[in-house]
Amino acid sequence: MSTTAQMRRAAPHVADRQDVIRVQGARENNLKDVTVDIPKRRLTAFTGVSGSGKSSLVFGTIAAESQRLINETYSAFVQGFMPNLARPDVDRLEGLTTAIIVDQERMGSNPRSTVGTATDANAMLRIIFSRLGQPQIGSPNAYSFNVPSVKASGAITVERGGKTKAEKATFNRLGGMCPRCEGMGSVTDFDLSALYDDSRSLNEGALTIPGYSMEGWYGRIFSGTGFFDPDKPIARFTKRELHDLLYKEPTKIKVEGINITYEGLIPKIQKSMLSKDPEAMQPHIRAFVDRAITFTTCPECNGTRLGPEARSSKINGMSIADACALQITDLAQWVRGLKEPSVAPLLAGLQHLLDSFAEIGLGYLSLDRPSGTLSGGESQRTKMIRHLGSSLTDVTYVFDEPTIGLHPHDIQRMNGLLLQLRDKGNTVLVVEHKPEAIAIADHVIDLGPGAGTDGGTVCFEGTVEGLRASGTITGQHLDDRARLKPAVRAASGALEVRGAATHNLRDVDVDIPLGVFCVLTGVAGSGKSSLINGSVARRDGVVVVDQGAIKGSRRSNPATYTGLLEPIRKAFAKANGVKPALFSSNSEGACPACNGAGVIFTDLGVMATVESTCEECGGKRFQAAVLEYTLGGRNIAEVLGMSVTEAEVFFGSGDDGSAPTPAAHKILGRLADVGLGYLHLGQPLTTLSGGERQRLKLAAQMAEKGSVYVLDEPTTGLHLADVEQLLGLLDRLVDSGRSVIVIEHHQAVMAHADWIIDLGPGAGHDGGRIVFEGTPAELVAARSTLTGEHLAAYVGA
Repeated sequence: MSTTAQMRRAAPHVADRQDVIRVQGARENNLKDVTVDIPKRRLTAFTGVSGSGKSSLVFGTIAAESQRLINETYSAFVQGFMPNLARPDVDRLEGLTTAIIVDQERMGSNPRSTVGTATDANAMLRIIFSRLGQPQIGSPNAYSFNVPSVKASGAITVERGGKTKAEKATFNRLGGMCPRCEGMGSVTDFDLSALYDDSRSLNEGALTIPGYSMEGWYGRIFSGTGFFDPDKPIARFTKRELHDLLYKEPTKIKVEGINITYEGLIPKIQKSMLSKDPEAMQPHIRAFVDRAITFTTCPECNGTRLGPEARSSKINGMSIADACALQITDLAQWVRGLKEPSVAPLLAGLQHLLDSFAEIGLGYLSLDRPSGTLSGGESQRTKMIRHLGSSLTDVTYVFDEPTIGLHPHDIQRMNGLLLQLRDKGNTVLVVEHKPEAIAIADHVIDLGPGAGTDGGTVCFEGTVEGLRASGTITGQHLDDRARLKPAVRAASGALEVRGAATHNLRDVDVDIPLGVFCVLTGVAGSGKSSLINGSVARRDGVVVVDQGAIKGSRRSNPATYTGLLEPIRKAFAKANGVKPALFSSNSEGACPACNGAGVIFTDLGVMATVESTCEECGGKRFQAAVLEYTLGGRNIAEVLGMSVTEAEVFFGSGDDGSAPTPAAHKILGRLADVGLGYLHLGQPLTTLSGGERQRLKLAAQMAEKGSVYVLDEPTTGLHLADVEQLLGLLDRLVDSGRSVIVIEHHQAVMAHADWIIDLGPGAGHDGGRIVFEGTPAELVAARSTLTGEHLAAYVGA
């Protein structure tokens, strides 16, 4: 019996058919009155092509309703501080248990958040150091880089002459924050030439900072401060004038009779721009920050974020900064050597936590690793750590492709962890595409048959063996195995990398071939992303399509994100002799009742906010007058309601009453190329799955004028049937003269490569080296690495 079969056979017995989560009449997004029974305390895999409705059923219906019902158990006062959750569009749900969602959302780019602070690891370490560290410097907060050292005053109780009385006292509250970098680990350095042209005066437009125009309010402030002459070239400013322009501390002044607070440009920029999440910045602001500001390691704390007192306190010669910088597997070994009865339970808890990191394949990380630098897969597995040691049972764990970012060697380990959660008596729901992960399921629910409006129905329910014989798209492709190409392309040149040492890379020298399809492989943490981000990404002509999340609100949709709306608006404007702004729901054409949102939000105080379709525009988002204007017989709302496939025809040749618009047609072609033909142009980005967002990003960035395309796991969220289409797209990019470099674990992609660069042999300090360079056939023949062994088994060599 196979290992997979043994794993499945070990599943707890389900007492009867009533022991299920019963869904009746689910219609969320594209679901078509789905009714299905999901067995409890089993592992159920949800399969189907991208956009078939898997996430709508699992996350949008089951998990959403579970969370909403839990929120309703809190008092009305508490609910007022919680997110408002609408009831999913479903007739009935029975048998729900508490749902814990472990998704792919990154852990945020808060510069103060690290792997240690995102889990309990840092908190436990701080307590241990406050008890055992020498010299003793205070409470756990004394070891926290998020707590500053401040002087505070307060009341204390003293006893004098046999009497107690309250007196005021001033005392130091000791925090561990480095005073120079304020716990950030880095300091900023401004390139002044990027802020202004010193040969000009302010009135001549010297400032080159986005938004700082002399024609607006800033111009009136600079002219009225009296600190400098706005008509004098900045190069002729005195030291005092230049200081006031750049560094002036907040000072109350009166300009044109209005009281305001003036401060220098640099503190103003630090507050208005540098305090924001870089991913949330507008592109022109981000470009300015990248151009004008450099971030260098803080010279005071050497990047540890901690003040001198926290760094001076040590246990067996190890400071808390030293401990957080260790690879987690090494830190676990150090903690294992601490034998102190007074903190034995705490040490045992920390030991278990650190071992969980290693168990889940993240032992190569360090606790001081910024959480914003983790990939989607690493973020998801870090969240898993919180639950592995949990005492909770009979809860529903919901996973969104937990194998993302995992080498085939690591997938079996992840499978074991999912089964471990199930065997504790929990219900585990997994949205998955990988055959190796689907294989361990006790129950499979396959949605489809297609995507978007062609999906939303249950095509199969049953066992993995039943799925394989079902004839569904998933069943047909479950045993797909790619073959090695009979011939590979020859390189037209090479991108040289010399002495790469980012993160765990060990002075790597490698020539990445150009003009071919090159795949970087290796176990998670082996150094693949470090090689690309540290030595390739910022070179001229290199376009990087990474796993960074798409920032978007309800108003953002595929048309706005890809720039497609712009040529569509211009075409409507030209055809009707009016302004393009009328055809934007965010501008002049917006419905005045809902401000172009299409829905009305009614705030009911401490109760949930009710969302209802706008009666004025019927959810179309535009004024009635705007909808009178047509292009090719369709108004703007009807065009935004089209699928990509429909719109590609409509804006194409001009036949059948369509409206040929080459600029729009070109963008639509790219969307179709990445397998998003079923998406609607006006569909909110918030309704897209992780895989759909990833491919939307790829389609948008294909417009970049680059010669080298770097893709980070482009098969994320792709069904087995869609991988072949993606490979065809990448082949077309190479055949058009581009070079394609892909970081990937999918064996079908490896088999299709012209050249493979394999990193390892392990993760963290056990990796960081090139362990193989050559063709896929040579890798399979050598079987000298973990990747080679798994690829050989995959292609049946």
